[in-house]
Amino acid sequence: MRIVIDHVGKQYAGPDGSPVTALEDICLCIEEEEFVVLVGPSGCGKSTLLNMVGGLLAPSSGRIFVEGLAEDRDPSVGMVFQEVGLFPWRTVEENIGFGLEESSLPPEQKQQRIDRHIELVGLSGFENSYPHQLSGGMRQRAGIARTLAIQPDLLLMDEPFSALDAQTRTLMQEELLRIWEQHRLSTLYVTHNIQEAVYLADRVVVLSRRPGRINRIIPIDMPRRGRDGAEHIARFNGYCDLIWNLIRKDAEEALREV
Repeated sequence: MRIVIDHVGKQYAGPDGSPVTALEDICLCIEEEEFVVLVGPSGCGKSTLLNMVGGLLAPSSGRIFVEGLAEDRDPSVGMVFQEVGLFPWRTVEENIGFGLEESSLPPEQKQQRIDRHIELVGLSGFENSYPHQLSGGMRQRAGIARTLAIQPDLLLMDEPFSALDAQTRTLMQEELLRIWEQHRLSTLYVTHNIQEAVYLADRVVVLSRRPGRINRIIPIDMPRRGRDGAEHIARFNGYCDLIWNLIRKDAEEALREV
C-alpha cells in the first residue's frame, strides 16, 4: 500500500477573513513500509499536511489517495500526537484496548492482542497502572501501543516526543525504531528536531515557510540502526547540516514574523 499526495494545497480564512495559503502544490508518495519525516520552519504546514493525510482535514486543492490496498476497504490510520490523550480513569490495559472495543474480534483474541502490545512497548507489570502513575515516556509508549493494537495500515505521528526531556526523548526514539522494525508500517512523522528526523527517516521531506512547499526530499542512505554511532557520525552530521542549511533562512524569517 502506498499513500499518494497529489498536488495538494490548503487554504483557510485568516483573522480578517481573507484567504491564507498554508500549503501549496504538495506532491509526495509514502511507499509501503517507508518511514517519511516532515521538517520545516514553524508555521510551514507540517501538521496540516499530516492531518489531511489522516482525514482530519480536507485539502482545498489536489487529492490524497491510496494505491495497492489488497482489500476493498478504506485504509486504517493510527495517529499519535504530542499529547498522548490516555483516558485518566482507565488503566494501561484498558487504554490500549480502547480501539478494539467495537471490533468483531472474540474477547480472547482482543486480550491476546492487548497483552502482546503491552509486552511490545515494555509495559509488562504496569497493566493495572493509571496514567498519572506513569512517567512521560511510559505514557507515550502506552499511546503507541494503543495505536498499534488496531493494526493500522498507516501510522501518523505529530511530534510525539517533543514534550519529553532530552534523555527520555533519545530512549523513545530508539524504542520507536525497535517497535517499527517489528510492525514495519508506512509512517509519516512530523518533527522540528533535525537530528530526530535523520535518526528515524528513510526520507526527510523539507518544507519551506508558508505557504509550505516541498523544498527538497532527502533520502537518508545509512543503516537504520546505529546512525548516530561513531562509524556513521560524519555522515549523520552531514545530513543534519544539509537540512539545517535548507531551513535556516526560512526559520529566521518565521521567527521574525512571530
